[in-house]
Amino acid sequence: MATAAAAGVASLRYFPSSLRNRVCPGTISGGGAVTFSPRRGRGASAAAVAAPSREAEPASSLGDLTRVDFPILDQEFDGNKLVYFDNGATSQKPSHVMKALDDYYRFYNSNVHRGIHALSAKATGAYEAARIKVANFVNAADSREIIFTRNATEAINLVAYSWGLSNLKQGDEIVLTVAEHHSAIVPWQFVSQKTGAVLKYVGLTKEEVPDIEQLKGLLSNKTKIVVVHHVSNVLGSMLPIEEIVACSNRVGAKVLVDACQSVPHMPVDVQKLGADFLVASSHKMCGPTGVGFLHGKFEILSSMEPFLGGGEMIADVFEDKSTYAEPPSRFEAGTPAIGEAIALGAAIDYLSNFGMHRIHEYEKELGAYLYESLLSVPKVRVYGPAPSQSDHRAPLCSFNVQNVHPTDIAEILDLQHGVAIRSGHHCAQILHRTLGITASARASLHFYNTKEEVDVFIHGLKDTIDFLTSQH
Repeated sequence: MATAAAAGVASLRYFPSSLRNRVCPGTISGGGAVTFSPRRGRGASAAAVAAPSREAEPASSLGDLTRVDFPILDQEFDGNKLVYFDNGATSQKPSHVMKALDDYYRFYNSNVHRGIHALSAKATGAYEAARIKVANFVNAADSREIIFTRNATEAINLVAYSWGLSNLKQGDEIVLTVAEHHSAIVPWQFVSQKTGAVLKYVGLTKEEVPDIEQLKGLLSNKTKIVVVHHVSNVLGSMLPIEEIVACSNRVGAKVLVDACQSVPHMPVDVQKLGADFLVASSHKMCGPTGVGFLHGKFEILSSMEPFLGGGEMIADVFEDKSTYAEPPSRFEAGTPAIGEAIALGAAIDYLSNFGMHRIHEYEKELGAYLYESLLSVPKVRVYGPAPSQSDHRAPLCSFNVQNVHPTDIAEILDLQHGVAIRSGHHCAQILHRTLGITASARASLHFYNTKEEVDVFIHGLKDTIDFLTSQH
């Protein structure tokens, strides 16, 4: 593979706009670069450290075994084999899932719950079978606790509008952390503006994880709901949901968990976690876009007003009023994403074939290798806690390189090395401001990635840094 320095500017498909008329480096703002303050607590360092050893890696890892199922990974860009490290944004789809979606539209496309003909019966059976698969996957007590939505964002909005507007009033408090995704913040801002409820934010510890002791201190009889992520899409840290639920329950508060970064990567048991609501998205767990799900305790769902009105969510409609169906139909107005839900069920079959424990253990090893490899690169600052025996870290790393803008890193890695990572604020602007930055680069892995790909990424990152810093 040619280095960026050897290839030169002429080989770029287009020259990054942020490299034109570059100003002197400063804190990330607009097109500027990034400078660091000293690292708070343990973890990343700007100094180079020894690269991790790969001697213990088995001949055929889970990544090696599964890659054949993902045809999109078998391609090149400008002579470089694709390395897809943007799984935190969306995962790739195995052939098994694409076939399930194609089969629905090709052989039994029909609406669900309405027709008595054979196509409708088959579609309805497959759609409801997918609901049961989701329920079993997260160990829900009843498949009626699974509501299909467009995505996790819609699932959170469903809770905010259906539960929040009916149960919150002036002076009530909603507790969140500064590390939440925008989809878990903005809906509650809407509710706050409409009801007068107050938003309370939990900050970070010196290890750059949400401060659970501070969260406990914020809880009071004014707290009505606690909204937290299970795994951070920026920090890679995992929160102790069971502990948060126990503390919240003591003051009578509900708990909503954003599990978008945990359900695809590790076993998740909603009964064990005990949260009142949990949301996840299909597209991050090898399923198609356009469908996600809400898990809610059935007694709570049964007490909630509908989120949207229309067909399917009703029991009876009169001239001046309507009565509503029981969950889950109450919250699935109109024609749902039938094929997508069925394909989500196929994705769950695929994941379950390998087992979430196996996937989790492989990704822990792979994630630690990524983290340690990044620490071996001079001037790199990784955000979030270091992996350890006691502290789980997801297989993702958000990072910055001193005096280099993260978007430039992402562009050159793509153009010169075929490595796909993300740059920006990752829908977490409050967290980035808390960290003293406005953007970062993020490499996020899944079980079909390998240590060899991490090596390609690290080699490309070093070349990219050399190329970009030589421009000054």
